Amino acid sequence: MADKTVTAPDAGAPQVTEKPQRSVRVVVLALMIAMMLAMLDNMIVGTAMPTIVGELGGLDHLSWVVTAYTLATAASTPIWGKLGDLYGRKGAFLTSIVIFLLGSALSGMAQDMGQLIGFRAVQGLGAGGLMVGVMAIIGDLVPPRERGKYQGMMAGVMAIAMILGPLVGGTLTDHLGWRWAFYINLPLGAVALALITVVLHLPKKRSTARIDYLGAALLTVGITAIVLVTTWGGSEYAWGSARIMELIAIGVASLVGFVFWQTKAVDPVMPLHIFRNRNFTLMSIIAFVTGFVLFGATLFLPLYQQAVQGASATNSGLLLLPMLAGMLVVSMIAGRVTTNSGRYKVFPLTGGALLMVGLYLLSTMDTGTSRFTSGVYMVVVGAGMGCLMQITMLVAQNSVELKDMGVASSTSTLFRTLGSSFGVAIMGALFNNQVKDVMAERAGALGSQVTESSAQLDAASLAKLPAAAREAYQYAVSSGTHSAFLLGAVIAVVVLVAAVFVTEVPLRGAGGGGSGGGGSEGAEVDVKASVVELA
Repeated sequence: MADKTVTAPDAGAPQVTEKPQRSVRVVVLALMIAMMLAMLDNMIVGTAMPTIVGELGGLDHLSWVVTAYTLATAASTPIWGKLGDLYGRKGAFLTSIVIFLLGSALSGMAQDMGQLIGFRAVQGLGAGGLMVGVMAIIGDLVPPRERGKYQGMMAGVMAIAMILGPLVGGTLTDHLGWRWAFYINLPLGAVALALITVVLHLPKKRSTARIDYLGAALLTVGITAIVLVTTWGGSEYAWGSARIMELIAIGVASLVGFVFWQTKAVDPVMPLHIFRNRNFTLMSIIAFVTGFVLFGATLFLPLYQQAVQGASATNSGLLLLPMLAGMLVVSMIAGRVTTNSGRYKVFPLTGGALLMVGLYLLSTMDTGTSRFTSGVYMVVVGAGMGCLMQITMLVAQNSVELKDMGVASSTSTLFRTLGSSFGVAIMGALFNNQVKDVMAERAGALGSQVTESSAQLDAASLAKLPAAAREAYQYAVSSGTHSAFLLGAVIAVVVLVAAVFVTEVPLRGAGGGGSGGGGSEGAEVDVKASVVELA
């Protein structure tokens, strides 16, 4: 069968080759399995954590089980993107899956909390390459104009992970033991490895470029400092403490040094020229805000529904179903419209407006708000997310030369990850302070005693409170979520403002005819990136 080769925007770019849809879908299926591995993990493990602590001990190190994974994921994300650009995406992606599965197996065999934290860091190193690999490989195989067709699938994977994660984690922990919260990754990963090895064929690269070790080290230190500040600030250490100030100084110094070095490095790990494209910079900003809002919402909505509306914590993933359903449906519609028309600016504009309105509506919830009303508000937020989640990646990839696809994908993913860290930290600090203040005001000394160690109570602790204290806590939680979501609504204004300045550049491929954003005009390279056609 003859290949239909798409004109590349620059002489050094890998070429997108259009192959039969069935073949591409098999590859995308494998990529979605790998994507689900990364997204499911934290949600499954979170449910199993009480049991893990009960067996391994080390309660004072509990937060590091999550922090080690998050740090390793964030720090390795841009490095995986660059490795894929230099040495080939298939090899980098397969390596990241193997490292993730190795970390999963070792975590399941951990004998103490120290081992578990170390093995979770190994898992995180692999996870950093999973999301980047998925986005970059799809960017190689599918022209931007056609890529919208797969947005619904990506949104579907996210929705399934958020809903099933806590359910699967609870079921595995109760019936098979907490170690299966990690072992469950192995069969899924094996399927993804087999499919990708057999079906996916991308051009092999033998780059003579040297890895920018200094740039990678500076970026890793900077990202690590930022994540630790957002993780520890207001919980482990006061925001104004010496430790937090030291981390902020280290992070700023490292990132300033990183930016300076990237202007000098022969082959920088994150070439700064990609930020000269206005669309790419705007999409990075939107990705940061989207991460900020999404993870803040997924943290505080179940808390509000459990504490104020009396929902069960067991099915916490189902509590987010209205928001996830809105995100899934709108993402599919946005993808189809983008594919058919090649137009996309309307979606970040609409998404920013819906996000702002939806978060404001969530901020109006109080102790008397019904589940139906809060569900409608969540649908509005989900619809806004659906307009933004995949469009930001699509436009970011379309704004760079094809040879920088991995860097573009990893940078967009990194900004979203950092946004989530800031969102959870800042919205969490605002929520906790508000809850403690209101409890002290309405319940006096008892209120202060109740929230002394944490402003977030589980269902069992809440049930043990006297009726007056319980009512005060419900009022305090609704007040805390009001502050957190109102802040989210204000931050969402940034999305709307950024979207106004987006330039609608024609999408490459499938009749899009666009040259992308910043590629050299007219250069053609016949480098085949293909998948095996299945019989």
